[in-house]
Amino acid sequence: MHTALPLPALDPSVDHALRLIVDGASTEETCATDLAAGPWDFDSRPGYGPGSSMGDVIPTGAPRQGELPPAYREASEDELDARIRAAKRTLGDRVVVLGHFYQREEVVRHADYVGDSFQLAQAALDRPEAEAIVFCGVHFMAETADLLSRPDQAVILPNLAAGCSMADMADIDQVEDCWEQLADIYGPLDQPDADGLVPVVPVTYMNSSAAIKGFVGRNGGIVCTSSNAKTVLEWAFSRGHRVLFFPDQHLGRNTAKAMGVPLEQMPLWNPRKPLGGSSADQLEDARVLLWHGFCSVHRRFTVGQIEQARAEHPGVRVIVHPECPMEVVDAADEAGSTAYIRRAIEEASEPSTFAIGTEINLVRRLAAQHPQHEIFCLDPVVCPCSTMYRIHPGYLAWVLEELVAGRTVNRVQVADDVAAPARVSLERMLAAKPEAASA
Repeated sequence: MHTALPLPALDPSVDHALRLIVDGASTEETCATDLAAGPWDFDSRPGYGPGSSMGDVIPTGAPRQGELPPAYREASEDELDARIRAAKRTLGDRVVVLGHFYQREEVVRHADYVGDSFQLAQAALDRPEAEAIVFCGVHFMAETADLLSRPDQAVILPNLAAGCSMADMADIDQVEDCWEQLADIYGPLDQPDADGLVPVVPVTYMNSSAAIKGFVGRNGGIVCTSSNAKTVLEWAFSRGHRVLFFPDQHLGRNTAKAMGVPLEQMPLWNPRKPLGGSSADQLEDARVLLWHGFCSVHRRFTVGQIEQARAEHPGVRVIVHPECPMEVVDAADEAGSTAYIRRAIEEASEPSTFAIGTEINLVRRLAAQHPQHEIFCLDPVVCPCSTMYRIHPGYLAWVLEELVAGRTVNRVQVADDVAAPARVSLERMLAAKPEAASA
């Protein structure tokens, strides 16, 4: 009788993969060899840093990170790991560390909770005894945690330069200007007609700044996630003739298309053009106005990659995130949020092959966690999220050891005048339930 040998453990670390590429010990490709360097090398430079968003234009005044002390820049991976563990032991219940799915493995291993942006913001509520919430993600996520946490809890972002290029594509001044132009077309935007419907309802994706969430809250709108976008659009359509959806055009288009909205009724709003680049007649006929924003991670996925995956792996199951372009979502077998992707893999009873269209850190982690399956990223080039990758164990060790010393650094706080309406938009989202769930 032969005993089956255990499958070799897969290394989920994208950082290790990048070092092998740079050292010439791997045949994989990367979009930027600079990714193997410490992110502090880029803190003083303009831009989002190497990775998927390196070609995006960063807005003037975007948060910058001060210099990280040399002790953290020069420490080895093992030393940082030990220092983080020691600091967490010392702090105990006084701190909770949150890690987004797209964070590097060397950071996620220290998280008390791992999830998507909204799951993590809610997780913070489960630790009311924590004096500090260390959010290993990007800036808008830390803002959301601050909105939902107690005023006396400090929300800390280990690297303030970890922004989000997609969230930055919906600037509050541009959105306010858009709203004024729409009022010129549709009339007063807060006045319902005989059917009780207002001309347009603003909907913002969770991946947006607190200022945008506040704008939505002030103007009768609502926040959505990639998991509940359909439910939120139904909520909006029950209150308005049209939806202004931002900042991600692809999530808006893919969701509305699946609900039966024709593409010709979904014009793109380019904030750099009068009337967003459309005519008044097109705007009158519109059902969904799509903001000209996108996720640079998910824009890397193509139909060609799907065709290659099918050719090389017969029977492969292709699942992509709804932030991918429409033609990619149409070509895939399924599209869904990070929670959907994880659940699909976890529920597969037989060994299967999965080609996944989302951020590489999550894909490699799933491959390591489920060795019975063959799981790979649709994009063969190793190109993580530029801004998620700005969170390094060196920064995590630094903020935790500062807390041990009684100092709070890199605190993210939302001003009260923004926080109040932003909470309204989040509360509307929480109250909007799918029909099946409310039955």
